[in-house]
Amino acid sequence: MTKVSTILSRKGRNAISIQTDTKVYDALKIMSDKNIGSLIVLDGEKYAGLLTERDYSRKVILLGKHSDETTVAEIMSTDLPTVHPNDTIERCMQLMSNKNIRYLPVFENDQLSGIISISDVVTETILQQRETINQLQNYIQG
Repeated sequence: MTKVSTILSRKGRNAISIQTDTKVYDALKIMSDKNIGSLIVLDGEKYAGLLTERDYSRKVILLGKHSDETTVAEIMSTDLPTVHPNDTIERCMQLMSNKNIRYLPVFENDQLSGIISISDVVTETILQQRETINQLQNYIQG
């Protein structure tokens, strides 16, 4: 079974972070510039939550707030489940499916060590399947 650590090794552990007092507009600009769908939110040096595109659409636009007046602390997701580098991809898929979420923060020894997305999990699953197919083809062909 593939582990979360495999994903982090492939994509890296350097997730982009912002502070809780960052304006939503500025956070969206960062996400657009980096072509990403979430940002880690820090309170000083401590993990506070995640800001996602979904947070913006549901907690700013639909509530009539203004992104240049609202801080990320007001709309970030704080109740996400967390995973560890030794957790399996299957566990991540189950959590994401059950909670209807697209991102999971990864913690090791109570320290944030990265973030994985549903796209990361799907990519890793596809890579696993290709490897299995190649191994079976090699076995059959002798």
